[in-house]
Formats: sequence, structure tokens, C-alpha cells
Amino acid sequence: MTTPTPLHWLEGPRRQGVTWGVPWPRGAVRAGEPFGLADGTPVQSWVTATWPDGSVKWSAHAIGPQEPPADSYELVAGGAPGAPERPVVVTRESGLLRVSTGARVWTVAEAGGTLIRSISLGSRELVRDVRLVSLRQDIPDEDGSRVRRQATGHVQRVVVEQDGPVRAVLRLEGRHGDWLPFTVRLYFYAGADDVRVVHTFVWDGDPGRDFLAGLGLRADVVMRDDPHDRHVRLAGEGGFLTEAVRGLTGLRRDPGHAVRRAQVEGRPCGPIGNPEVAERLHLIPAWNDYTLDQTSADGFTLRKRTAPGHAWVTIPSGTRAQGYGYVGGATGGGLGFGLRDFWRLHPARLDVRGAATELATATVWLWSPSAPPMDLRFYHDGLGQDGFAEQLEGLEITYEDYEPGFGDARGVARTHELTLRAYAATPRAEELAEHAAALNSPGLLRAAPERILQAGVFGDWGLPDRSTPAHAEIEDRLDFLFEHYVREREQRRWYGFWDYGDVMHTYDADRHTWRYDVGGYAWDNSELSPDLWLWYQYLRTGRADVFRFAEAMTRHTGEVDVYHLGRWKGLGTRHNVQHWGCSCKQLRVSNAAYRRFLYYLTADERTGDLLDELSAPEETFVAIDPLRKVRDDGYAPDPSALSVGLGADWGALAAAWLTRWERHGDERARALLLGTMADIGALPHGFLHGQALLDLGTGRFDGSWRAPVGISHLSAVFGLPEICAELIALDLDVPGFERAWLDYCRLYLAPAAVQEAELGHALRGVSLVQAHSRLTAYAAARTGDAELAAWAWRRFMIDEDDQLNSNALQRQEDWSVTLAGGPGVLAPVLEAPFVSTNDAAQYGLAAIQNLALIGGRLRPGEAQAPPAR
Repeated sequence: MTTPTPLHWLEGPRRQGVTWGVPWPRGAVRAGEPFGLADGTPVQSWVTATWPDGSVKWSAHAIGPQEPPADSYELVAGGAPGAPERPVVVTRESGLLRVSTGARVWTVAEAGGTLIRSISLGSRELVRDVRLVSLRQDIPDEDGSRVRRQATGHVQRVVVEQDGPVRAVLRLEGRHGDWLPFTVRLYFYAGADDVRVVHTFVWDGDPGRDFLAGLGLRADVVMRDDPHDRHVRLAGEGGFLTEAVRGLTGLRRDPGHAVRRAQVEGRPCGPIGNPEVAERLHLIPAWNDYTLDQTSADGFTLRKRTAPGHAWVTIPSGTRAQGYGYVGGATGGGLGFGLRDFWRLHPARLDVRGAATELATATVWLWSPSAPPMDLRFYHDGLGQDGFAEQLEGLEITYEDYEPGFGDARGVARTHELTLRAYAATPRAEELAEHAAALNSPGLLRAAPERILQAGVFGDWGLPDRSTPAHAEIEDRLDFLFEHYVREREQRRWYGFWDYGDVMHTYDADRHTWRYDVGGYAWDNSELSPDLWLWYQYLRTGRADVFRFAEAMTRHTGEVDVYHLGRWKGLGTRHNVQHWGCSCKQLRVSNAAYRRFLYYLTADERTGDLLDELSAPEETFVAIDPLRKVRDDGYAPDPSALSVGLGADWGALAAAWLTRWERHGDERARALLLGTMADIGALPHGFLHGQALLDLGTGRFDGSWRAPVGISHLSAVFGLPEICAELIALDLDVPGFERAWLDYCRLYLAPAAVQEAELGHALRGVSLVQAHSRLTAYAAARTGDAELAAWAWRRFMIDEDDQLNSNALQRQEDWSVTLAGGPGVLAPVLEAPFVSTNDAAQYGLAAIQNLALIGGRLRPGEAQAPPAR
């Protein structure tokens, strides 16, 4: 039995079902070994990754809602899992799946127009026909009157992915009418009264004639109580709209304090003793319909009406709604419903209809019908850039890599997380507030950074180090950078259905805004790996705010910036004004290395889907040649000789192959990984050849073909150093591979004389010096070379001799934030003198890895160039 692993809440205890992941050192936990919690809380466990020797690398665990939840837990490998008092039970009967979580039963049809056929509490049906709805029109509003067609999502297939005893997961697949394929997962926990709903859709319309005007989740709620005992609750930013369908407060005649108080608190009003009120109930309007509409990150509106055909009455509104609501009765029960990140993913809306009838309807709109229809047309007409020559000229002025037909959104996706909760009665205000908080920051248990580091996962990183003034300054700058981006996201409003989770690429100091409208300088789309910077900063600190920022980025970059169907399936899109706008479609953006953190830390199945989409990433090189615009050798993609870059391309391939091997034991992925590692190791100059030809038939690089020695400044800023460090640490016995990587790390920033002595000429195109200082640090750490370590710190602190880009650190001398404003500025903003995602990501990763690799061996400081070898 291993030493127990302490687990703590990311943000505080939650009374909800929770799933999390834990890493283990190689050999510590054998395959098939059970897990338990030291306090006896029932836990369900499964393995999400294994080491090459077959031992457990990552395990996933789930517990149901606890009353009360413990402040912390201890996970024990070899412990007893325990049995829940009310286990999740999944049964199949006559085309129906029934999921019992205790007192509540959720019935799911295996095909048809509903996600959940009914929700029952004992013998009482609370909810029926939970379904997906959408609105579609063939012209945008600006072109004429709206003609909207409504469709109901149709489920074509249901798969039971887990069936208890603590956690059950159903995956439902279908289409929103005749377009928009979707996947919905339903998460059930033992003893829970709620179901977590994760909805993903892929946009497959024609951007010229398909405009999504509404997308939502709808459910019918059985209403049994008298209208004055029926209640609607809608969450604002700090409280709830608290209303009865037929209000008894504020009347000319008083029903009595006890009646008024009961209604406000959601309890049964009981007999109304005042006959002046009791005999006139039919004269009090019943409010049938309610709408909360979040049209931007800065405001929502509220309104209600008595019935269709009558005017809406406005209700005092607010800024940022929490996205949670309830409709139901004081004794008959009802439905809680909500959308996580409601205001961040605007335009969103909550509707209640028919609250005065026997069957109310609640709708959570992921895209509000009140907003203009979703318009995914490309944002300009091409500007005459019909050929490669004109497109390369455009790249020189706006940094946009345009190509006709390539700014197409067909194939991008978006995932939303929702909740449905079956209440036995109208909940108290405290319960509603707790459930809204759990929706927006769901519970997560985590191992401490020290424990994760001890497991040896994710390559080379280290814990925060403030042991010297120089180290403390670096840690302060890392904190400054993260806090700067949190502030920028807020003041620049980097929110919205398609945008939330991404950050901007480069700043426009003249306009005091980011270059949101300038070609390739707008949305970042993982350029230079801010994803990795954020995840490594979370690993080392355990900070909840860093986790949530990284989580949102992974949700966005894995869905919106990547194609999930069509001719570019498996590829991502380079940075652009629109997330899908650039003609550069590459694996460097769909990179599995960016998704692995969220998957292993949370066991999130949707993130697992994204990793599974890369089961054969090498085949994407048949679809499109990344270098087609700059080639002069007549190359065209050939399955027997595919040109693959040994930097960003192979790094992404290796991450996908390694992840598939450790998750699924896939021998094909293992063979591709080890075979190409051996082929790189056999090249005279390894990674410094830059390119190799891959034969899909054999899965190997052509050993007889030699690309000239050369480098790309982007090769090592899209996850290659991280994945190489992991592979070398795995000790896979691949001859020559470590030597090839160490040579690249040592020579990239070496003085020209050293490069010329070893390679025959100095390297051209050396850039992003600070980011690449971590390569020098890696070589120094692996070889124990103190002079090389000193050189790494010099290149980190003084990134001179950059051949392509201006010196980043010279712009970073003043790490303050100042208020900027003046003529032409929409509103004064706080800005830093350097504001580039490129600078932030390269500094963050270089600082973290240099501290981990050589921070304890040699302090940051000046040094002379290392001697030639």
C-alpha cells in the first residue's frame, strides 16, 4: 500500500458529485490495484494513463455529494473503495435507460427527440421531455425580415460509458434537425438530485446561407400547486429574482404576515385567513412567462408577462447574471436549470413559459434568440489576394495568411456545461445560492503541487522558488504576467460565445487597444503556447484562479480553434481576426500537448474526445502541405513521402502518439512514436535537419533523405521541449534520440563560432531568444555543464542577437501598469509597456523551466559564452 495522497478542494467544499485525477510515480501502483478514501467515503476509480511498464500513471476518481463534505480527503492505493448507500443504477428496458441516483429516477430514450424522457421523485413525475431546440434562418437580419425555422434535436445513439456505483455517464449523439451534429453527456452521481449536462455541437453549415438564431436546452415542468404556491427564481449577479406566479404581497388587502412570509420564502402559503383576499384571488394576475436575457458581458434584462398576446413588463435588471433558475411549486417540486459561465458566453438567455398552466417550460438558451443571428461569414472579400504571391504580400503588411475558401468555420465546435436539478419543493435562498455557485465553479479535488511533482509527470518543472532576490523577482514577474492577462480579459471584455477562453496576440499602443482587427495580430489561437505556460503555472502553484483561466483556454482552443469534421479535421487554425480565419491549418494548434493537463487533472470525457480525434494525426499531412506557399521544389503531399517538420509538426505528432499509447495501450501509436524517435536519432544532425519524409505505410522517416541543416524559430515554442523532456525521462531506450535533442538545445543559441565549428555554418533565423534559453538550460542540466548553465541564464536575462524579432526583454524593463487614455480612446485602460502574448508565453515557460532545470545549481546572472566543443 502506498503512502496516502492528501486531497484538497480547489476552491472550497462542494455538496455535489466530484471527479478528479491523481498522478502516480512509475511502478508505485500496479495495474488492477483498488483505491479507497481513508475516511471510508465510497469512491469509484479507473485508470486514465499507464507508464511503459504497465503501472498506473494517472488514475481518476469520483465521489457522490457528501453531507457535509469533508474539508479534505486521503486517497489510498490498495484501499477499499466502499459502497454507496444509494448507488447509481442503470437499467435498460424496451428502448429506455433508467438511471436511479437514489430517490430520483432519470429516464432516457435510446433514440428520438428527447435527451431525458422524464425525471421522477418516487412516484411523482417532476419533469418531462428534456430536449434540444434550435432556430435557423437563411438570411442575416440586415438583409430583410427574419424567417426562422425551429428544429428539435434528434438523438441517434446512446452509449453507457460508466454505470456506477458512484458515477454513471451516458453519451448521446445526434443532430439538431438536419445539421449541427451534437454530443451530449449526462453525468449522474450516487445520491445526487442533479445531472450535469455537457453539450458539444459542431458547426457544419454554409456560412453564406445558414444563420443560427437560437440554440437551447428545454424541459417541461409539471405544475401541481395553486398559482400562489408556484415560484420562479432567476439568479442575478448577487441574488435572485424571487417571485410567485400569483403574488400575495403588495396587495391593497393584506393576506397576513405569515402568508406573505411563506410565499417569499417559497413555502406553502396555507389557508388565506383574510376573506377579502381569499375571495379575490382570481382577480390577481398570474405571471405566466419570464425571460432573463444576457446580451453582453455587461448587462442583462428581465421581463415578464401574463400571457402571449399581452405586453411584457420590465423588471429591474443588472449586469452579470449567474445563469441559474428555478420553476416549480412549494409542495409539488420543480426544476433547477442553468448554464455555466452564462454571462461570459453571451448572448445567453433563460426563459420560463407557461408557469400559470399545468405544464411550464424552462429553456436555457446557449445562443439567445434575442441576439442577432450567428454570422460566421469571412470578414473581408479577399482584397484581391487570389494567388500565393499576393497572399505572401498580405502577410507582410497585416500578418494575415489569407487564402480563398480557407476562412471557413465549417467544422469548429463549442462545448457548454449545464445543470438540471430535480427539487422536491421550492428551494430556500441559501440552497439556490449554493447551487448557482456549484454550477459556475464546480467542485474539484486536487493533489498538492509537491505531490504532482513527485509523480514525475509533464516533464521538467519546479515549485515556486524565492530563495534569492533574483529568483523572487522571476516569481514576481510570473505573477505579474498572469494577473495582467486576468485584468486584460476583464477590461477588454474577452468574452462571448466563440471568444471566451482565448486571449489576444499583440497590442496596438497607438490606439491603446489590442490589434483585434489587424490580420494575424488578433486572437492568439495558442500561438507560442500560452496554454502550456498557464498549465505549468497551475501545476507549480495549485492556484484556483490560474486553473480556471487555463481551463477556459483549453475549452476554447480545443473546440473553436480546431476542425472536428471536414477536409481539415484534426487541424487547428493559426491566429487571426476570426478564430478560423487564417489559411494556415496545422497540428501545432490542435496539439494534444495543450489538452492533456485538463484531461488528466479532471478526467473530463469531452477533453478525452479531443485527444481521441488525434488517433492518427499523421494523416493530416495528406490533406494540406503547411509549407505550400513558400516551396519551390515542386513538392505535393505523397502518402509515402510526407514532408514533416521536426519541430512544431513532430512535437504535435509525438504528443498525440504518446497520449494515445499511455491512455489506450495503442501499439500502433507506440510504434510510430518510437520509430520516428529512432529515425531522428539516426540523422547526422538530428533535429537540426528541420524536415523529414514520413511514409504512412511504414510509419517511419525516410533514412536515405537528408534535409539541409537549418532551424525554425517556431520549432520549439509549440510544445516540443516539453514532450521531448517527457520522452527522455521515460527512458525508452531509443538510440541517438537524446543526443539529437541535446545537440539542438545546445547549438540553437550557441555563439556563431561554435555553430560553424560543428555544423559547417552559423545558424540563420535564430529568434525568440528568451524562450529558447530553456533549451540551453535543459542541455546544461542533462550534461551537468556549469558554463552552459551560465550561458542559459545570460540568454534568458539578456536576449540579444535576435535575428527576426525585436528584443523582448528591453521592452520589459518597466514591469508596471499605467492608466492610458486620451483622444480616440473609447475608455481609459490600464496597460503595461509590453503587451504581447508572445512575450508572456515565452517568458513564462522559459522562467518556469530554467528555474526547475538549473535554478538550484546556478543562480541567474551574467556569464561569458561557453567554449567551442
